[in-house]
Amino acid sequence: MSIKPGDAVPEATLTVMGEKGPQPASTADLFKGKTVALFAVPGAFTPTCSAKHLPGFLEHADDLKAKGVDSIVCLSVNDAFVMNAWGKDQNVGGRLVMAADGSADFTKKLGLEMDASKFGMGTRSQRYSMLVKDGVVEKLNVEEPGAFAVSSAEHLLGQL
Repeated sequence: MSIKPGDAVPEATLTVMGEKGPQPASTADLFKGKTVALFAVPGAFTPTCSAKHLPGFLEHADDLKAKGVDSIVCLSVNDAFVMNAWGKDQNVGGRLVMAADGSADFTKKLGLEMDASKFGMGTRSQRYSMLVKDGVVEKLNVEEPGAFAVSSAEHLLGQL
């Protein structure tokens, strides 16, 4: 069963790149007392993720923040080194938090994993966006397989 609006975000530890290398980032630290726009992609550097999904959140970062979003988190089942390299490639700077869920622990706790083995990618995250307020899911937009519409920054912005 997957997470739904009204549910608390599960406890998990993600990894972000810090000044001294990979650093743990608990979901409590990322979500408690904040309004967070979280979007998840099947993989860093993959076509739709790099051409549309992440760029849309970069383009609309200021708009989201003007509507009360404190932080924007990009999540993928990749390691922190890959997420850091992807962030540099996309010129993220400090506008988004590039969070790695390397073993898909958080993604599995959300119930939003998918089997991408037929593409040689193993367990990955489904494509989605969610709005989290003080650790509780307010909006959840999960894409149908192969689609890109409801998880976009534009769609989430329209829900605020």
